[in-house]
Amino acid sequence: MKKAREFTGRHMLMIMLAFFGVIITVNVVMARFAVTSWTGLVVENSYVASQQFNEKMVAVRTQNDLGWVPKLEIAAGKIIFTLNDRIGNPVTMTGGKATFQHPTFEAADWSISLQPSGNGQLSAASAISPGVWVVNVEIDRGLTVPYRHSERILVKDGARQ
Repeated sequence: MKKAREFTGRHMLMIMLAFFGVIITVNVVMARFAVTSWTGLVVENSYVASQQFNEKMVAVRTQNDLGWVPKLEIAAGKIIFTLNDRIGNPVTMTGGKATFQHPTFEAADWSISLQPSGNGQLSAASAISPGVWVVNVEIDRGLTVPYRHSERILVKDGARQ
């Protein structure tokens, strides 16, 4: 007949060390993720941003009144931005900049200059990491305020989905 094992202080110590070890490990991992990921900061000063809201809305309405139709393409390691007027004619652009922002990881954000490539297009060669991106394109068209376009995209296998 087997002798029953008794519960000793050593068993209790091992259980307590394992229990608190798991809790401390999870807390350290979560704290590390919290410190190295998105800060949550949207604007530096929310009061100033609120004061500029009406001016920005007027600029957006003015831009929308132009009736221009933007198109952003990403494929085969190339970024192509096309801008057409209301009737489909290409709008001449002298240059621009595309900023790729990761929605939750600021360290992944990057920008690239777009150069005229003919036929009313701006382009740049660049490989884009897979994932969700917010792309902000700012176009130099000789207007007082640059033409701005922003959209959220999904990149998979080097191409926009």
